[in-house]
Amino acid sequence: MTTGADAAIRVERVVKTYRVWNSPGDRLYVPALRWLHPRLQRIAGAPNGLRRRALDAIARRAERGCDEYTALDDVSIELARGDALGIVGPNGSGKSTLLKIVAGLVQPSAGQVRVNGRTAALLELGSGFNPEFTGRENIYLNGAILGIPQQRLRARFDAIVDFAELEDFIDHPIKTYSTGMVARLAFAVQVHVDPAILIVDEALAVGDASFQAKAISIIEEILNRGTTLLFVSHDMQMVRAFCNRAIYLRKGRMVVAGETEEVTRRYIFDAHQERLSSQRGSAGLVERDTHFVGSDGIRVVEASAGGRCRHLTVDFGEEMNFLFEIFVGAEMAHPRVFVDILDGKGLHLAGRVVSLPRHYLHKTVALDVRIRAALQKGIYRVRLRVADASSLHAISMQWRHDEMLSFEVTRDSREDFLGLFPLPMETRWIADGQD
Repeated sequence: MTTGADAAIRVERVVKTYRVWNSPGDRLYVPALRWLHPRLQRIAGAPNGLRRRALDAIARRAERGCDEYTALDDVSIELARGDALGIVGPNGSGKSTLLKIVAGLVQPSAGQVRVNGRTAALLELGSGFNPEFTGRENIYLNGAILGIPQQRLRARFDAIVDFAELEDFIDHPIKTYSTGMVARLAFAVQVHVDPAILIVDEALAVGDASFQAKAISIIEEILNRGTTLLFVSHDMQMVRAFCNRAIYLRKGRMVVAGETEEVTRRYIFDAHQERLSSQRGSAGLVERDTHFVGSDGIRVVEASAGGRCRHLTVDFGEEMNFLFEIFVGAEMAHPRVFVDILDGKGLHLAGRVVSLPRHYLHKTVALDVRIRAALQKGIYRVRLRVADASSLHAISMQWRHDEMLSFEVTRDSREDFLGLFPLPMETRWIADGQD
Protein backbone atom coordinates (compact mmCIF):
# COMPACT_ATOMS: atom_id res chain seq x y z
CA MET A 1 0.00 0.00 0.00
CA THR A 2 1.19 3.51 -0.76
CA THR A 3 1.03 6.25 1.82
CA GLY A 4 0.79 10.01 1.93
CA ALA A 5 2.71 11.76 -0.82
CA ASP A 6 3.28 8.50 -2.76
CA ALA A 7 -0.41 8.10 -3.60
CA ALA A 8 -1.62 9.71 -6.82
CA ILE A 9 -5.20 8.48 -6.35
CA ARG A 10 -6.86 7.17 -3.20
CA VAL A 11 -10.51 6.09 -3.24
CA GLU A 12 -11.79 5.04 0.18
CA ARG A 13 -15.06 3.10 0.55
CA VAL A 14 -16.89 5.12 -2.08
CA VAL A 15 -20.63 4.69 -2.53
CA LYS A 16 -22.64 6.36 -5.28
CA THR A 17 -26.42 6.20 -5.21
CA TYR A 18 -28.66 7.77 -7.84
CA ARG A 19 -32.32 8.64 -7.44
CA VAL A 20 -34.54 7.40 -10.26
CA TRP A 21 -37.68 9.57 -10.25
CA ASN A 22 -41.01 8.01 -11.18
CA SER A 23 -42.14 11.16 -13.01
CA PRO A 24 -40.79 14.64 -13.81
CA GLY A 25 -43.18 16.16 -11.28
CA ASP A 26 -41.86 13.94 -8.48
CA ARG A 27 -38.42 15.49 -8.91
CA LEU A 28 -39.93 18.86 -7.95
CA TYR A 29 -42.36 18.20 -5.11
CA VAL A 30 -41.20 14.93 -3.45
CA PRO A 31 -38.10 16.61 -1.89
CA ALA A 32 -40.46 19.34 -0.65
CA LEU A 33 -42.77 16.73 0.88
CA ARG A 34 -39.83 15.04 2.59
CA TRP A 35 -38.74 18.38 4.03
CA LEU A 36 -42.30 19.29 5.04
CA HIS A 37 -43.40 16.02 6.68
CA PRO A 38 -41.34 16.10 9.94
CA ARG A 39 -42.15 19.78 10.40
CA LEU A 40 -45.89 19.14 10.07
CA GLN A 41 -45.56 16.34 12.60
CA ARG A 42 -44.04 18.72 15.12
CA ILE A 43 -46.69 21.37 14.48
CA ALA A 44 -49.58 18.88 14.65
CA GLY A 45 -48.51 17.51 18.05
CA ALA A 46 -50.81 14.58 18.88
CA PRO A 47 -52.86 14.45 15.65
CA ASN A 48 -56.47 13.38 15.48
CA GLY A 49 -57.62 10.81 12.93
CA LEU A 50 -57.95 13.26 10.04
CA ARG A 51 -54.55 14.83 10.65
CA ARG A 52 -52.93 11.41 11.03
CA ARG A 53 -54.37 10.19 7.73
CA ALA A 54 -53.15 13.36 6.00
CA LEU A 55 -49.66 13.02 7.45
CA ASP A 56 -49.52 9.31 6.51
CA ALA A 57 -50.57 10.16 2.95
CA ILE A 58 -47.79 12.76 2.70
CA ALA A 59 -45.23 10.24 4.04
CA ARG A 60 -46.32 7.53 1.58
CA ARG A 61 -46.17 9.95 -1.35
CA ALA A 62 -42.71 11.12 -0.33
CA GLU A 63 -41.46 7.52 -0.19
CA ARG A 64 -43.03 6.50 -3.52
CA GLY A 65 -41.55 9.44 -5.39
CA CYS A 66 -38.32 7.76 -6.46
CA ASP A 67 -36.30 4.57 -6.43
CA GLU A 68 -32.63 4.44 -5.53
CA TYR A 69 -30.00 2.81 -7.72
CA THR A 70 -26.56 2.05 -6.29
CA ALA A 71 -23.94 2.45 -9.02
CA LEU A 72 -20.96 1.93 -6.69
CA ASP A 73 -20.98 0.12 -3.38
CA ASP A 74 -17.98 0.29 -1.00
CA VAL A 75 -15.23 0.58 -3.64
CA SER A 76 -11.65 1.32 -2.57
CA ILE A 77 -8.58 1.68 -4.80
CA GLU A 78 -5.14 3.20 -4.40
CA LEU A 79 -2.60 4.10 -7.08
CA ALA A 80 0.99 5.12 -6.53
CA ARG A 81 2.51 7.67 -8.87
CA GLY A 82 3.28 5.99 -12.18
CA ASP A 83 0.87 3.09 -11.63
CA ALA A 84 -1.49 1.99 -14.41
CA LEU A 85 -4.79 0.51 -13.23
CA GLY A 86 -7.28 -1.10 -15.59
CA ILE A 87 -10.97 -1.31 -14.69
CA VAL A 88 -12.96 -4.10 -16.33
CA GLY A 89 -16.51 -5.34 -15.99
CA PRO A 90 -19.78 -5.68 -17.91
CA ASN A 91 -21.94 -2.73 -18.93
CA GLY A 92 -23.65 -1.15 -15.93
CA SER A 93 -21.02 -2.27 -13.44
CA GLY A 94 -20.04 1.28 -12.36
CA LYS A 95 -16.77 1.70 -14.29
CA SER A 96 -17.58 5.09 -15.86
CA THR A 97 -19.15 6.32 -12.63
CA LEU A 98 -15.92 5.58 -10.78
CA LEU A 99 -13.87 7.47 -13.37
CA LYS A 100 -16.20 10.49 -13.17
CA ILE A 101 -15.90 10.54 -9.38
CA VAL A 102 -12.09 10.42 -9.55
CA ALA A 103 -12.13 13.16 -12.22
CA GLY A 104 -14.27 15.34 -9.96
CA LEU A 105 -17.25 15.43 -12.32
CA VAL A 106 -19.54 13.51 -9.94
CA GLN A 107 -19.67 13.65 -6.13
CA PRO A 108 -19.81 10.36 -4.20
CA SER A 109 -22.76 9.69 -1.90
CA ALA A 110 -20.35 8.37 0.74
CA GLY A 111 -16.62 7.77 1.10
CA GLN A 112 -13.61 9.88 0.24
CA VAL A 113 -11.52 10.54 -2.89
CA ARG A 114 -8.07 12.13 -2.92
CA VAL A 115 -6.31 13.02 -6.17
CA ASN A 116 -2.81 14.52 -6.19
CA GLY A 117 -1.75 16.11 -9.47
CA ARG A 118 -3.16 17.67 -12.65
CA THR A 119 -5.72 15.33 -14.16
CA ALA A 120 -6.62 14.87 -17.83
CA ALA A 121 -9.86 12.96 -18.32
CA LEU A 122 -10.65 11.38 -21.69
CA LEU A 123 -14.29 10.63 -20.94
CA GLU A 124 -17.06 12.20 -23.05
CA LEU A 125 -14.72 13.82 -25.54
CA GLY A 126 -15.74 17.30 -26.60
CA SER A 127 -18.49 17.70 -23.99
CA GLY A 128 -16.85 20.90 -22.66
CA PHE A 129 -16.56 22.63 -26.03
CA ASN A 130 -18.67 25.64 -27.04
CA PRO A 131 -20.21 24.87 -30.46
CA GLU A 132 -20.28 28.58 -31.39
CA PHE A 133 -16.51 28.98 -30.81
CA THR A 134 -13.90 28.01 -33.37
CA GLY A 135 -11.54 25.11 -32.82
CA ARG A 136 -8.78 27.59 -31.97
CA GLU A 137 -10.95 29.33 -29.34
CA ASN A 138 -12.04 26.03 -27.85
CA ILE A 139 -8.43 24.93 -27.41
CA TYR A 140 -7.74 28.00 -25.27
CA LEU A 141 -11.08 27.61 -23.47
CA ASN A 142 -10.36 23.98 -22.66
CA GLY A 143 -6.83 24.84 -21.57
CA ALA A 144 -8.16 27.53 -19.21
CA ILE A 145 -10.59 25.01 -17.68
CA LEU A 146 -7.66 22.62 -17.12
CA GLY A 147 -5.60 25.40 -15.53
CA ILE A 148 -2.96 25.55 -18.28
CA PRO A 149 -1.19 28.94 -18.63
CA GLN A 150 -1.83 30.57 -22.01
CA GLN A 151 1.89 30.83 -22.69
CA ARG A 152 2.33 27.08 -22.39
CA LEU A 153 -0.80 26.46 -24.45
CA ARG A 154 0.50 28.73 -27.24
CA ALA A 155 3.73 26.72 -27.28
CA ARG A 156 1.73 23.50 -27.69
CA PHE A 157 -0.90 24.90 -30.05
CA ASP A 158 0.66 23.74 -33.34
CA ALA A 159 1.33 20.27 -31.94
CA ILE A 160 -2.32 19.98 -30.81
CA VAL A 161 -3.70 21.01 -34.19
CA ASP A 162 -1.27 18.79 -36.08
CA PHE A 163 -2.10 15.79 -33.88
CA ALA A 164 -5.85 16.35 -34.35
CA GLU A 165 -5.32 16.66 -38.14
CA LEU A 166 -7.48 19.80 -38.26
CA GLU A 167 -5.15 22.38 -39.86
CA ASP A 168 -7.74 23.34 -42.48
CA PHE A 169 -10.64 23.63 -40.02
CA ILE A 170 -9.14 25.10 -36.85
CA ASP A 171 -10.72 28.55 -37.43
CA HIS A 172 -14.16 27.15 -38.24
CA PRO A 173 -16.89 26.94 -35.55
CA ILE A 174 -17.06 23.63 -33.70
CA LYS A 175 -20.71 23.26 -34.73
CA THR A 176 -19.50 22.65 -38.31
CA TYR A 177 -17.25 19.75 -37.21
CA SER A 178 -18.18 16.12 -37.46
CA THR A 179 -18.38 14.06 -34.26
CA GLY A 180 -15.04 12.46 -35.06
CA MET A 181 -13.34 15.83 -35.59
CA VAL A 182 -14.59 17.11 -32.22
CA ALA A 183 -13.39 13.92 -30.48
CA ARG A 184 -9.95 14.17 -32.12
CA LEU A 185 -9.54 17.81 -31.05
CA ALA A 186 -10.61 17.06 -27.47
CA PHE A 187 -8.26 14.08 -27.30
CA ALA A 188 -5.36 16.14 -28.67
CA VAL A 189 -5.84 18.90 -26.08
CA GLN A 190 -5.94 16.48 -23.16
CA VAL A 191 -2.83 14.50 -24.09
CA HIS A 192 -0.71 17.60 -24.75
CA VAL A 193 -1.11 19.29 -21.34
CA ASP A 194 1.42 17.11 -19.45
CA PRO A 195 -1.07 15.48 -17.05
CA ALA A 196 0.18 13.84 -13.85
CA ILE A 197 -2.90 11.59 -13.95
CA LEU A 198 -4.60 10.37 -17.12
CA ILE A 199 -8.14 8.97 -16.98
CA VAL A 200 -9.30 7.12 -20.10
CA ASP A 201 -12.77 5.68 -20.74
CA GLU A 202 -12.89 3.87 -24.09
CA ALA A 203 -11.39 6.99 -25.70
CA LEU A 204 -8.83 5.15 -27.83
CA ALA A 205 -11.50 4.22 -30.37
CA VAL A 206 -11.69 7.76 -31.77
CA GLY A 207 -10.89 8.43 -35.41
CA ASP A 208 -9.81 6.05 -38.13
CA ALA A 209 -7.21 3.28 -37.84
CA SER A 210 -4.32 5.69 -38.48
CA PHE A 211 -5.46 8.09 -35.74
CA GLN A 212 -6.06 5.22 -33.30
CA ALA A 213 -2.50 3.99 -33.81
CA LYS A 214 -1.26 7.53 -33.16
CA ALA A 215 -3.45 7.78 -30.04
CA ILE A 216 -2.08 4.52 -28.63
CA SER A 217 1.47 5.65 -29.36
CA ILE A 218 1.08 8.95 -27.48
CA ILE A 219 -0.57 7.20 -24.51
CA GLU A 220 2.45 4.89 -24.31
CA GLU A 221 4.75 7.93 -24.48
CA ILE A 222 2.84 9.63 -21.65
CA LEU A 223 3.03 6.51 -19.49
CA ASN A 224 6.78 6.23 -20.08
CA ARG A 225 7.11 9.68 -18.52
CA GLY A 226 5.66 8.35 -15.26
CA THR A 227 2.06 9.47 -15.63
CA THR A 228 -0.52 7.62 -13.51
CA LEU A 229 -3.21 5.90 -15.60
CA LEU A 230 -6.79 4.95 -14.76
CA PHE A 231 -8.08 3.03 -17.76
CA VAL A 232 -11.47 1.55 -18.69
CA SER A 233 -11.89 -0.62 -21.76
CA HIS A 234 -13.76 -3.68 -22.98
CA ASP A 235 -10.65 -4.59 -25.00
CA MET A 236 -8.75 -6.96 -22.70
CA GLN A 237 -5.67 -6.87 -24.92
CA MET A 238 -5.50 -3.09 -24.48
CA VAL A 239 -5.90 -3.39 -20.70
CA ARG A 240 -3.10 -5.98 -20.57
CA ALA A 241 -0.85 -3.85 -22.76
CA PHE A 242 -1.20 -0.63 -20.71
CA CYS A 243 -1.90 -1.70 -17.12
CA ASN A 244 0.19 -3.41 -14.47
CA ARG A 245 -2.80 -3.87 -12.15
CA ALA A 246 -6.57 -4.18 -12.62
CA ILE A 247 -9.87 -4.39 -10.78
CA TYR A 248 -13.05 -6.18 -11.83
CA LEU A 249 -16.34 -4.42 -11.03
CA ARG A 250 -19.71 -6.10 -11.15
CA LYS A 251 -23.02 -4.47 -10.15
CA GLY A 252 -21.11 -1.69 -8.45
CA ARG A 253 -18.98 -3.93 -6.24
CA MET A 254 -15.37 -5.01 -6.61
CA VAL A 255 -15.12 -8.71 -7.47
CA VAL A 256 -11.35 -9.04 -7.53
CA ALA A 257 -8.26 -6.82 -7.65
CA GLY A 258 -4.68 -7.76 -8.47
CA GLU A 259 -2.34 -8.48 -11.37
CA THR A 260 -3.82 -7.57 -14.75
CA GLU A 261 -3.60 -11.06 -16.21
CA GLU A 262 -5.33 -12.66 -13.22
CA VAL A 263 -8.15 -10.09 -13.15
CA THR A 264 -8.85 -10.05 -16.90
CA ARG A 265 -8.81 -13.84 -17.00
CA ARG A 266 -11.42 -13.95 -14.22
CA TYR A 267 -13.60 -11.44 -16.07
CA ILE A 268 -13.37 -13.41 -19.34
CA PHE A 269 -14.13 -16.62 -17.46
CA ASP A 270 -17.29 -15.13 -15.93
CA ALA A 271 -18.41 -13.70 -19.29
CA HIS A 272 -18.09 -17.08 -21.02
CA GLN A 273 -19.72 -18.84 -18.12
CA GLU A 274 -22.75 -16.53 -18.31
CA ARG A 275 -23.07 -16.95 -22.05
CA LEU A 276 -22.95 -20.73 -21.79
CA SER A 277 -25.43 -20.67 -18.89
CA SER A 278 -27.88 -18.63 -20.95
CA GLN A 279 -27.52 -21.09 -23.84
CA ARG A 280 -27.74 -24.34 -21.92
CA GLY A 281 -28.83 -23.60 -18.38
CA SER A 282 -26.68 -24.25 -15.33
CA ALA A 283 -26.33 -27.97 -16.04
CA GLY A 284 -23.38 -29.16 -18.06
CA LEU A 285 -20.96 -26.35 -17.20
CA VAL A 286 -17.41 -27.01 -16.10
CA GLU A 287 -16.04 -24.61 -13.47
CA ARG A 288 -12.51 -25.73 -12.59
CA ASP A 289 -10.53 -22.50 -12.45
CA THR A 290 -10.13 -19.16 -14.21
CA HIS A 291 -8.02 -20.77 -16.97
CA PHE A 292 -10.79 -23.08 -18.10
CA VAL A 293 -14.51 -22.73 -18.84
CA GLY A 294 -16.87 -24.67 -21.04
CA SER A 295 -19.36 -27.47 -21.47
CA ASP A 296 -18.66 -30.89 -19.96
CA GLY A 297 -19.59 -32.32 -23.34
CA ILE A 298 -16.30 -30.96 -24.69
CA ARG A 299 -12.87 -31.79 -23.28
CA VAL A 300 -9.22 -32.22 -24.17
CA VAL A 301 -8.37 -35.78 -23.21
CA GLU A 302 -4.63 -35.15 -23.53
CA ALA A 303 -2.36 -32.31 -24.62
CA SER A 304 1.40 -32.40 -25.09
CA ALA A 305 4.19 -30.23 -26.45
CA GLY A 306 6.91 -32.06 -28.31
CA GLY A 307 5.24 -35.36 -27.50
CA ARG A 308 6.43 -35.44 -23.89
CA CYS A 309 5.53 -32.39 -21.75
CA ARG A 310 3.38 -29.26 -21.42
CA HIS A 311 6.21 -26.73 -21.73
CA LEU A 312 8.85 -26.55 -24.47
CA THR A 313 12.16 -24.71 -24.49
CA VAL A 314 13.21 -23.94 -28.06
CA ASP A 315 15.67 -21.88 -30.07
CA PHE A 316 14.55 -19.24 -32.54
CA GLY A 317 13.19 -20.81 -35.73
CA GLU A 318 12.97 -24.30 -34.26
CA GLU A 319 9.91 -26.34 -35.25
CA MET A 320 7.46 -27.14 -32.46
CA ASN A 321 4.83 -29.86 -32.36
CA PHE A 322 1.68 -29.70 -30.23
CA LEU A 323 -0.75 -32.61 -30.05
CA PHE A 324 -4.30 -32.32 -28.70
CA GLU A 325 -6.66 -35.25 -28.22
CA ILE A 326 -10.13 -33.69 -28.27
CA PHE A 327 -13.58 -35.07 -27.52
CA VAL A 328 -16.52 -32.97 -28.76
CA GLY A 329 -19.77 -34.49 -27.55
CA ALA A 330 -21.91 -31.39 -27.99
CA GLU A 331 -24.13 -30.98 -31.03
CA MET A 332 -22.84 -28.19 -33.27
CA ALA A 333 -23.81 -27.14 -36.77
CA HIS A 334 -20.36 -25.70 -37.54
CA PRO A 335 -17.74 -27.07 -35.11
CA ARG A 336 -14.39 -25.29 -35.23
CA VAL A 337 -11.23 -25.36 -33.14
CA PHE A 338 -9.21 -22.17 -32.56
CA VAL A 339 -5.50 -22.56 -31.75
CA ASP A 340 -4.08 -19.26 -30.45
CA ILE A 341 -0.58 -18.09 -29.52
CA LEU A 342 -0.48 -15.56 -26.66
CA ASP A 343 2.45 -13.60 -25.27
CA GLY A 344 3.31 -13.25 -21.59
CA LYS A 345 0.70 -10.50 -21.10
CA GLY A 346 -2.01 -12.54 -22.74
CA LEU A 347 -1.99 -10.54 -25.98
CA HIS A 348 -3.24 -12.55 -28.93
CA LEU A 349 -0.32 -12.75 -31.40
CA ALA A 350 -1.41 -15.31 -33.95
CA GLY A 351 -3.53 -18.39 -34.44
CA ARG A 352 -5.36 -20.70 -36.76
CA VAL A 353 -9.01 -21.76 -37.17
CA VAL A 354 -9.44 -25.46 -37.94
CA SER A 355 -12.82 -26.86 -39.01
CA LEU A 356 -13.80 -30.08 -37.26
CA PRO A 357 -15.59 -32.50 -39.63
CA ARG A 358 -19.04 -33.28 -38.23
CA HIS A 359 -18.46 -37.03 -38.45
CA TYR A 360 -15.75 -36.53 -35.78
CA LEU A 361 -18.36 -35.39 -33.25
CA HIS A 362 -18.83 -37.80 -30.32
CA LYS A 363 -15.38 -39.26 -31.00
CA THR A 364 -11.93 -38.66 -29.56
CA VAL A 365 -9.74 -37.30 -32.35
CA ALA A 366 -6.21 -35.90 -32.41
CA LEU A 367 -5.26 -32.47 -33.74
CA ASP A 368 -1.59 -32.18 -34.67
CA VAL A 369 -0.26 -28.58 -34.75
CA ARG A 370 3.21 -27.71 -36.03
CA ILE A 371 4.66 -24.22 -35.88
CA ARG A 372 8.08 -22.62 -36.30
CA ALA A 373 9.21 -20.59 -33.30
CA ALA A 374 9.94 -17.42 -35.31
CA LEU A 375 9.44 -15.24 -32.23
CA GLN A 376 11.57 -12.98 -30.07
CA LYS A 377 12.99 -14.27 -26.81
CA GLY A 378 10.24 -14.82 -24.23
CA ILE A 379 7.56 -17.11 -22.83
CA TYR A 380 4.40 -17.78 -24.85
CA ARG A 381 1.16 -19.65 -24.20
CA VAL A 382 -0.98 -21.86 -26.39
CA ARG A 383 -4.73 -21.37 -25.97
CA LEU A 384 -7.36 -23.76 -27.28
CA ARG A 385 -10.97 -22.81 -27.99
CA VAL A 386 -13.88 -24.82 -29.39
CA ALA A 387 -16.78 -22.94 -30.98
CA ASP A 388 -19.88 -23.35 -33.09
CA ALA A 389 -19.04 -20.84 -35.81
CA SER A 390 -20.85 -20.49 -39.12
CA SER A 391 -18.39 -17.69 -39.91
CA LEU A 392 -15.73 -15.62 -38.15
CA HIS A 393 -18.45 -13.03 -37.47
CA ALA A 394 -20.92 -15.50 -35.92
CA ILE A 395 -19.06 -17.38 -33.19
CA SER A 396 -20.66 -19.14 -30.23
CA MET A 397 -17.79 -20.12 -27.93
CA GLN A 398 -18.41 -23.48 -26.22
CA TRP A 399 -15.09 -24.27 -24.52
CA ARG A 400 -11.75 -22.58 -23.86
CA HIS A 401 -8.56 -23.13 -21.92
CA ASP A 402 -6.08 -20.25 -21.59
CA GLU A 403 -3.22 -22.24 -20.02
CA MET A 404 -3.18 -25.38 -22.12
CA LEU A 405 0.50 -25.48 -23.15
CA SER A 406 3.44 -23.07 -23.22
CA PHE A 407 6.87 -22.64 -24.76
CA GLU A 408 9.93 -20.44 -24.29
CA VAL A 409 12.14 -19.04 -27.02
CA THR A 410 15.63 -18.69 -25.55
CA ARG A 411 17.56 -16.69 -28.15
CA ASP A 412 17.65 -12.89 -28.09
CA SER A 413 17.18 -12.04 -31.79
CA ARG A 414 17.14 -8.24 -31.65
CA GLU A 415 20.23 -8.03 -33.86
CA ASP A 416 18.15 -9.69 -36.61
CA PHE A 417 14.75 -8.03 -36.06
CA LEU A 418 12.87 -5.84 -33.59
CA GLY A 419 9.50 -6.56 -32.05
CA LEU A 420 7.94 -9.96 -31.41
CA PHE A 421 8.38 -11.61 -34.80
CA PRO A 422 10.14 -10.88 -38.11
CA LEU A 423 8.32 -9.60 -41.17
CA PRO A 424 9.76 -9.87 -44.68
CA MET A 425 11.62 -6.61 -45.23
CA GLU A 426 14.12 -5.49 -47.85
CA THR A 427 16.51 -2.59 -47.22
CA ARG A 428 19.02 -0.79 -49.44
CA TRP A 429 20.90 2.50 -49.49
CA ILE A 430 20.38 4.97 -52.33
CA ALA A 431 22.81 7.85 -52.94
CA ASP A 432 22.77 10.23 -55.91
CA GLY A 433 20.06 8.20 -57.58
CA GLN A 434 22.21 5.04 -57.58
CA ASP A 435 22.22 1.91 -55.39
